[in-house]
Amino acid sequence: MKTTASILRVLVVALIGYLFLNWIGTTDEASAFQDQPWLWALYGFLIFIHIAGEVCIGTLQRILYQILSPEAKKRYDEEIALKKANQFKWIKNSYKAALGSKAREEEFDIILDHNYDGIQELDNKLPPWWVYGFYATILFAVVYLVRFEVLNEYDQIEEYELAVADAKIEVEKWKKTAKNLVDASTVTVLTDQSDLKAGKAIFTTSCAVCHKADGGGGIGSNLTDEYWISGGGIKNIFNTISEGGRSGKGMIAWKNELKPLERAQVASYVLSFQGTTPDEPKEAEGELWVDSE
Repeated sequence: MKTTASILRVLVVALIGYLFLNWIGTTDEASAFQDQPWLWALYGFLIFIHIAGEVCIGTLQRILYQILSPEAKKRYDEEIALKKANQFKWIKNSYKAALGSKAREEEFDIILDHNYDGIQELDNKLPPWWVYGFYATILFAVVYLVRFEVLNEYDQIEEYELAVADAKIEVEKWKKTAKNLVDASTVTVLTDQSDLKAGKAIFTTSCAVCHKADGGGGIGSNLTDEYWISGGGIKNIFNTISEGGRSGKGMIAWKNELKPLERAQVASYVLSFQGTTPDEPKEAEGELWVDSE
């Protein structure tokens, strides 16, 4: 109780000190308590002094108690020892009664007849937790037998097949949200500014040399019109970036240089050129693409 009271006093003093110093710090409109290091230092010093005082007072009380009142201390220690001995006594007694154990001087009533080289065995009851655990296994066995052998609910093969089917569904869901696992059949247009910014950076470094920074085309084709050599749309553009353009005169395949997410980012950025007007647009090449998606 004394320890609890000391802790409560420290907490109350800490709260009062915090509120007081916070009030001091906020009287100046240009500053706040949190922005005043000296107030933090003063607050910490006051708390330290209070805790030190609590410790010193408690220690002094114990010393005086031992010196001036040895008999009272003895009675106090005996009371504490008795309380500890009686703690959870009813649980211990209940468990002992459930075991059927007896005092050592009464054990002759439960000694079994057999004797092994002077070693005798007491006929105590099994521990309750063991007995009830055994009953639980019997109940489980009965329920299991009826469920799987009588009612034929399902067997291990069916359970395995169901688990595999559920796992495949979860994998497919995960693939749809895992950007680095996209391919030409699952890729979708990325609209987040972070993705488009990343796609622009890759395009500027690796693609602008042929297609120009504004997508107007040079060595490479014009990316701003609606005509595409290998098909338009996010899936075709992604596939062209991955596998390369026309054999012998198209661009190289980037699948070994760029990750799937990076290819999707570039493809999405390329689509952002649609409808823009480059400075020197190259003549249209390929066929008119109408996106049906």
